[in-house]
Amino acid sequence: MAGTSGHSERADEPLKEALLAARNGSGSDGDGEKDLEEIRSVGSFLRHAAEENRKLWYLAGPAIITSITQYSLGGITQVFAGHLTTLELDAISTENNVIAGLAFGIMLGMGSALETLCGQAYGAKQLHMLGVYMQRSLIILNAMAVLMLPLYLFATPILRFFHQDAEIAALTGRLALYMIPQLFAYAFNFPIQKFLQAQSKVMAMAVVSVAALLLHVAISWLLVGPMGMGIVGLAVALNASWWLVVLGQLAYILMGYCPGAWNGFDWLAFSDLSGFARLSLGSAVMLCLEFWFYMFLIVIVGNLENAQVAVAAVSICTNLFGWQIMVFFGFNAAISVRVSNELGAGRPRAAKFAILVVLMSSVAIGLAFFVLVLAFRDVYGAPFTESPEVVRAVASLGVVFAFSLLLNSVQPVLSGVAVGAGWQWLVAYINLGCYYLVGIPVGYIIAFPLRGGVQGMWGGMLTGVGLQTLILVAITLRTNWDKEASEAHSRIQKWGGSAAAKVSHA
Repeated sequence: MAGTSGHSERADEPLKEALLAARNGSGSDGDGEKDLEEIRSVGSFLRHAAEENRKLWYLAGPAIITSITQYSLGGITQVFAGHLTTLELDAISTENNVIAGLAFGIMLGMGSALETLCGQAYGAKQLHMLGVYMQRSLIILNAMAVLMLPLYLFATPILRFFHQDAEIAALTGRLALYMIPQLFAYAFNFPIQKFLQAQSKVMAMAVVSVAALLLHVAISWLLVGPMGMGIVGLAVALNASWWLVVLGQLAYILMGYCPGAWNGFDWLAFSDLSGFARLSLGSAVMLCLEFWFYMFLIVIVGNLENAQVAVAAVSICTNLFGWQIMVFFGFNAAISVRVSNELGAGRPRAAKFAILVVLMSSVAIGLAFFVLVLAFRDVYGAPFTESPEVVRAVASLGVVFAFSLLLNSVQPVLSGVAVGAGWQWLVAYINLGCYYLVGIPVGYIIAFPLRGGVQGMWGGMLTGVGLQTLILVAITLRTNWDKEASEAHSRIQKWGGSAAAKVSHA
């Protein structure tokens, strides 16, 4: 153990030096870097906005493609399920949104530790540490996958405990057993993805994801159509497609496209695992509270009259809603990088301007989604189901669905600002209060005692989303960005793992 400890200290020594340089302001990205000039004219604003948009889309474009295509794996599965029976559509939707959605949120949140650690090591030119950090994350996420197995093994009784319809719960539980390989694909995917993202290998991620989606469509059609395997075929196709994503990205790494960052397996991966796990807790809690909010919507709707139609309608809307959210997850990643980079470089004015530009872009896209949903609300449910009753139920949700899309064009961007500025725990508490102490209770009261049905449930829950958005806007506007810039280097030390901890005591 002593030898391993010494090896770890030697490996982290250059990283410590880089952190000390950053703390003392002697790095190339220190406080001496010139901030964005004060904007005094429309022409100057447009010029700087165009440059900022270029930086944002360079990061956001491939990230959006990756997010949409990977999310579409479940969406395409739901489209095929909609042409089987309403019960099978409900089971696929419940498994995707509740069981797999819970696992997805936890795995993505835990994997987010690499956004900090790999980015730090890459900036400090310690490329070999990226591979070590990725291996640590793989160990932790696979251990978490094992701990989450009871969720899949006992899905039926868990859903019945929440008063889910008996037929839906039974078929969802059977499907969850088939989807266990997807759980472990998540455990591999997110560490590999963050490893590549830290090196700006975002285009490789996008290409692999697009290829997997195309293969997923072909495999799903083959297994459900000519082979007639039904819901089992959809499970096989979805598992295979997620593992294609994992293996494609892993092949890219092993073929030598990440020189210096991947040097094979290292025993250092087994050191400081507890510190690594703690690092991602704030981001995991923040993200999971957002993911679970819409999961609860589907579970609660399952208690309404005519539950199968209600669950199918809400599931179709949340599926479409998820595609839109994936677009803004790209903005989330981009603004997180931009804000953290500018604050780290001591450029608070540039950080504020980046937030303004990305909010303008995201609101414009959100308004476009809002108009499209209202214009086509009578028909956008048809590709997902052959049931006229479900299509009508989807159309009845058009107004609340459109407002959901508009609000959520802003919320992920503000969450990205929070990640860039280091406010994860603050936003986690805000999410807990707004979503679970306001949104869900208000929605439940409107849906059941006031008999507002599905529209009332969703509309009531929107009060929580709206309140959360207003609070985040207020915090962003009131933030002293000069102070945030001065604290950026101490945040790097705080989140930087064992090396940073040693620096802080040097």
